[in-house]
Amino acid sequence: MLHLRLITPADLTDTVVRLIENTVGTAHLVVLPGTARNPVGDVVLCDVAREAGDELLTALRRLDLDRTGSIAVENIDLSLSRRADKAEEEAPGEGADAVLWEGLADATHEESTLSVTYVSFITLATMIAACGVVLDNAVLIVGAMAVGPEFGPLAGLSTALVQRHPRLALRSLTALLVGFAVAMAVTVGFSLFMDAIDLFHRAQLDGERPNTAFVYAPDAFSFIVAVLAGIAGTLSLTSAKSGALVGVAISVTTVPAAANAAVALAYGDTGQTVGSIDQLLLNLLGIVLAGTLTLLAQKWLWARQRARTAGLSGLRARPEGD
Repeated sequence: MLHLRLITPADLTDTVVRLIENTVGTAHLVVLPGTARNPVGDVVLCDVAREAGDELLTALRRLDLDRTGSIAVENIDLSLSRRADKAEEEAPGEGADAVLWEGLADATHEESTLSVTYVSFITLATMIAACGVVLDNAVLIVGAMAVGPEFGPLAGLSTALVQRHPRLALRSLTALLVGFAVAMAVTVGFSLFMDAIDLFHRAQLDGERPNTAFVYAPDAFSFIVAVLAGIAGTLSLTSAKSGALVGVAISVTTVPAAANAAVALAYGDTGQTVGSIDQLLLNLLGIVLAGTLTLLAQKWLWARQRARTAGLSGLRARPEGD
């Protein structure tokens, strides 16, 4: 269930209340007239089944409530109410399959913004991965994958392509390209510094690396794993099961490939640099492609579910003898 807190202008409150009452899957409607001060208006509270949430939010935005008032949405972890149970039963489909497009756009907007924190995380992850590739240490590679925040802008780019949001697409692409460029540039300097203090050696990069050689040797499995991880990550975001994102992060060779490219560039090894960049681009392409196709499939399936439910509701409502 989702909890909605709305601030509505007084002349719009009755329209909003009727909209909520006519939306299948809503419960616990509360109206507090004249209680809002900034902006001035009435406060309307209600709960809605997740599978009915996107339809209600879209209708509220058509009323320009996001501009004239306020729409706040929270996830309800526990609701002990027969009316809530009934609302979820009445709503079409399953909550886990429903996509809150407004929530997805908002989440990916935050995760795909080029900020100091984002650049810091991706840079630190790349530096950790640099230590991993030089030492051929799989633990450091996995740790760097978990620290890397690059799935945020990748998901933002997929969402922007499906929802046709050019600004979100540009913001996500900027965060992705600038983030990796800065991280790799800093890691080149970091590698030269580590070499200067005799902690990194060219021989380590050129030697046998059974645990990390895959980062500069892309193959068909690189793309296949990236596609599978992109599907899993997208489903994790749309179903609010964020725990799966950690598994997605350590499944793809993005940060380690960027790190290996930076270290190889510091030592002038063009072969490993090119191979690592190919690995990086292949993984990024696979994730974006998978994420976009997954969102399109979810959108199509959910539209079919809603159309089927509307058809069944129409049949039930038709008088006998028609």
